[in-house]
Amino acid sequence: MPRPILDEASIHPAIREKIATHEQAIVREVQAAVAQHAVVVVGMGMNPFPKKARKALDAAAVAHQYLEYGNYFNTWRQRNALKLWTGWPTMPMVFVKGTLVGGANELISLIDSGELKKMLA
Repeated sequence: MPRPILDEASIHPAIREKIATHEQAIVREVQAAVAQHAVVVVGMGMNPFPKKARKALDAAAVAHQYLEYGNYFNTWRQRNALKLWTGWPTMPMVFVKGTLVGGANELISLIDSGELKKMLA
């Protein structure tokens, strides 16, 4: 089932550019990392789940790129742009070969099932 996204025709022309460019530097930075690295973890400080994801990857001997954006007290607007781009509501966001696979718990499930190794083969 496709996720609902407001159709551009339903957005007034005067605000389309503002929407299209809002906090896009962070999105472009993550897109570049995802294009360059097999595994990317996008997280934030003070949140235990990005650490959980990185620890699981380290234990599985999977190299990864980590990008950290602020913490609970700052940088939330930029992180919101990532959430709007991906549709994933929480941190971390884990990408494997360009595919968003979810967060720490979903990553651990992929590791445990052997699916992550298949994705990386």
